[in-house]
Amino acid sequence: MPSISSRGTHMPPSPIRKLVPYADAAKKRGTKVFHLNIGQPDIETPQVILDAVRNTHMKVLEYSPSAGFDSYRAKLAEYYKRNGINVTPADIIVTTGGSEAILFAIMGCLDPGDEIIIPEPFYANYNGFATSSGVKIIPIPSGIETGFALPPISDFEMAITPRTKAIMICNPNNPTGYLYSEEELNILRDICLRYDLFLFSDEAYREFCYDGRKHKSAMTLEGMSQNVILLDTISKRYSACGGRIGSFVTRNKTVIDAAMKFAQARLSPPSFAQILGEAAVDMPEDYFEGVHAEYNARRDLLVRRLNAMEGVLCPNPGGAFYAMASLPVDDSEKFCQWLLESFSHNGATVMMAPAAGFYATPDKGKNEVRLAYVLNQDAINMAMDCLEIALKEYNSK
Repeated sequence: MPSISSRGTHMPPSPIRKLVPYADAAKKRGTKVFHLNIGQPDIETPQVILDAVRNTHMKVLEYSPSAGFDSYRAKLAEYYKRNGINVTPADIIVTTGGSEAILFAIMGCLDPGDEIIIPEPFYANYNGFATSSGVKIIPIPSGIETGFALPPISDFEMAITPRTKAIMICNPNNPTGYLYSEEELNILRDICLRYDLFLFSDEAYREFCYDGRKHKSAMTLEGMSQNVILLDTISKRYSACGGRIGSFVTRNKTVIDAAMKFAQARLSPPSFAQILGEAAVDMPEDYFEGVHAEYNARRDLLVRRLNAMEGVLCPNPGGAFYAMASLPVDDSEKFCQWLLESFSHNGATVMMAPAAGFYATPDKGKNEVRLAYVLNQDAINMAMDCLEIALKEYNSK
């Protein structure tokens, strides 16, 4: 029997999706599962952008240009300008989801064996993208005690080697919800300029910032025009995760040229999703006001309920729609599996993402989980009822 590749062997499973078979089995038993494991919002996709696709009259569904439709890239440039990011359509490549934008950045800027520094915990699929491209992630630990603030600059400098080519951040952060301040971004700028590094900035959750705080894009950092690569997606912004449309943005023409070769190799991004994305750029600003208020209320409810449980600690996230919590359990993966296999309360249980998969350091996050507050407030309350009772039952055994 032929053997699979070393890359296939070492490709990590998704901590967000690996427990899905247990959730499916629970549903077949008649148990309702509250999905707090994945960032799939229940906010309805705006009708106007769905109608833009429905009302498209094309006789042939053709390839789009490899960089994406010119009209969509022009609209994206308008969107970024409204957010204080001055780029041209030539600085933008439309990608198949934000995932492809991340992969283009890693593949276009790093060679196999090169290193990328990422504060951990981090979006779990960064591990997968690094493995598939032969790149090594160097994690810089942040802690729940500080709310996952940026680690000290000395930690970054100690991690830099001759193979270091980039630093990657997600701001606001997935999985922690932490929102990096302007001061923290300036620290990263100084490190990148001092050591001639790229800064990959995943800004998928730009619109979701709370408590009066504002998002600052890495693209606006002074002196960083050749260092920053912005990675983006419409998935969360317009509750359009299935559209699979994102963007790769940089003013560095050499990097754009390299990324275009990968874009050409995969031919083109999805046409219908670009039509949807183009219509989304014209969404009125008050759309985000209502969505923002709803997520803010969900965050407050989730964090309050979690911190009221004995032995649970959950920092208040400043953005995105995720929260990390430490639980009074030895192994959150075993606990999350138990929730789906052996527990129910009023015919329901809750699904969360074990946090160890969001770390590169072995044994980190063993008692932590990520929760996505993407369900309505009634559902969050019922899910927290399940979790509170489950923790007492689990620990009593």
